[in-house]
Amino acid sequence: MAEATPLYQTYNRAPLRFERGEGVWLVTESGEHYLDFAAGVAVTSVGHGHPHVVGALKDQADKVWHLSNLYEVPGQEVLAKRLTDVTFADRVFFTNSGAEALECAIKTARRYHFAKGHPEKFHIITMEGAFHGRTIATIAAGGQEKYLEGFGPKAPGFDQVPFDDIEAVKAAITDATAAILVEPVQGEGGIRPIPVEMLRALRDLCDEHGLLLILDEVQCGVGRTGKLFAHEWAGITPDLMAVAKGIGGGFPLGACLATEEAAYGMKAGTHGSTYGGNPLAMAVGNAVLDVVLGDGFLDNVRDTALVFRQGLASLKDRYPDVIEEVRGEGLMLGIKAKVPNTELLMAMRDEHLLGVPAGDNVIRLLPPLTVTAEEARDGLARIEHAAERIRAKTAVAATA
Repeated sequence: MAEATPLYQTYNRAPLRFERGEGVWLVTESGEHYLDFAAGVAVTSVGHGHPHVVGALKDQADKVWHLSNLYEVPGQEVLAKRLTDVTFADRVFFTNSGAEALECAIKTARRYHFAKGHPEKFHIITMEGAFHGRTIATIAAGGQEKYLEGFGPKAPGFDQVPFDDIEAVKAAITDATAAILVEPVQGEGGIRPIPVEMLRALRDLCDEHGLLLILDEVQCGVGRTGKLFAHEWAGITPDLMAVAKGIGGGFPLGACLATEEAAYGMKAGTHGSTYGGNPLAMAVGNAVLDVVLGDGFLDNVRDTALVFRQGLASLKDRYPDVIEEVRGEGLMLGIKAKVPNTELLMAMRDEHLLGVPAGDNVIRLLPPLTVTAEEARDGLARIEHAAERIRAKTAVAATA
């Protein structure tokens, strides 16, 4: 019987204890090495123990950790300026997590219409399969029953439509609609990219009806798809965007980015955070951006992603009984399995390769963006061995 734990029993944890990491590798307490293609669910963007990021954290730790937003935090000004320089945004609010970044975006959108004299405009259209966080508001935005069950009435103001259905979006717009909220690539939903034509159509709809377009790039942003942000592939810009995960490289950090117009209603006292944007987080965020915005970094992401994607396509052709489909963009890839995704994930783990389960029977492959082509090929070999394990197990079962 497992030893009792004082922790909440809300996680189905793998029986692995990692002691340290380096680059794309994690090492257990017993010294076993695992190729980390989970990256803390797309968080460890520049790999484990990146010297520049670790150095920035240590340097700041010797100065001051926390101040609160009662005072000016110079690192916030620096990081916000860098983010606005390379994006659509004019304003940035720093948070500790993706859910908080989404909460800020939702509040900003509602407050915008309130400040414009339309308090009735607070509804936000979202898509089926979405995942926007675990707060009361963001589980309502995601709309998935498994996350809503048992937490009381669903928070009002979220109208869900089928994935990639522009006519359904049009039909859902009413006089109470404030915004449309989507992930350019659904992560938890099964690595489902929204087609570029759909993103462009959503931008046009928002412009036509005076709505705000909110993008959730918590998982697909910060270089994950080979562009700094996934919406860049469609050539459009949002009014609001939630960012987290990869922006902190493993340190809790999120941000809500907004145009000057979208942030119109957010005056002093309308929103706040005790920890958001503290000096430690800003030091790390700036260091991560140093790496991601470095010369050739995103080119290398795209080049390695091509190697990885082509290798996965080859595995699909050779193991059609195990792999049904390969999905995704850049280094945000998914295997839709023919067998239960948990079975394939366990077989991969037996090969010392880590991935992340997702909806629609998908396994997410989210390696650090620093992964090399050689390391990608190593991962492909481990997936092939895992597929062989499953095929052999199936053959034995068939003859039993």
